[in-house]
Amino acid sequence: MPPISQCAGYRSEEDKFLLLTSKLGNNDLNIIYKILLEEFGPQYWWPAETRFEVIVGAFLTQQTKWSNVEKAIQNLKQAGMLEPHKLAKADIKSLEEMIRCCGFYRQKADRLKKVAHFFTENDMDELFKLPTEELRKVLLSIHGVGNETADSIILYAANKPKFVIDAYTTRIMDCIGIKGNYRQLQNLFEMMLPHEVTLFKEYHALIVEYAKVYCGKKRCNECILLNVSRKGTIHGQKQV
Repeated sequence: MPPISQCAGYRSEEDKFLLLTSKLGNNDLNIIYKILLEEFGPQYWWPAETRFEVIVGAFLTQQTKWSNVEKAIQNLKQAGMLEPHKLAKADIKSLEEMIRCCGFYRQKADRLKKVAHFFTENDMDELFKLPTEELRKVLLSIHGVGNETADSIILYAANKPKFVIDAYTTRIMDCIGIKGNYRQLQNLFEMMLPHEVTLFKEYHALIVEYAKVYCGKKRCNECILLNVSRKGTIHGQKQV
């Protein structure tokens, strides 16, 4: 019996993804961006005073609401902890209390101390000069850093064009008929959009805002994006 990959009708996961993305017109992701920008206006995300604050926020925001992150960031600011050397030396119990509002606070406190220690030993300016994919590999080697956290740091702290895929993005793409894993969806956005840092930042922030206002409140019947997946149409109407 031949391997399943050689059987008639077999499609790999990559083939299935490519088939699904063929539903998108060349300009559909740009159209979605324009719809979101018109609906919500510029988001100017990520709210932070320093690059290290962005990095800390990228860890704290894992599996929690941003409002909780804001509380924790404020606690860290008041304690003078938003600096690598001070955070690396922080008492673990005190740190846990400062970020308790973010959930998984013991795990996050441990990860924050580790990433702070990493940046005491590695110059941030030099690190962020690395080519994007090389920088990504370095970040992914840090304890507690996954795809989304690494790409958030690359985009918002290093100011390099790397599109961030989060649960909201995956959900919205699923709703318009595009299912894919993290890297597949990321490659799709990066293939179809200009590689502009400002655009990637705004687009990601707008997706988050849209998901909070519509998806999170189950306003599916009011979705303003659903018909974008029809090639050459938007809101179900042909574009001129």
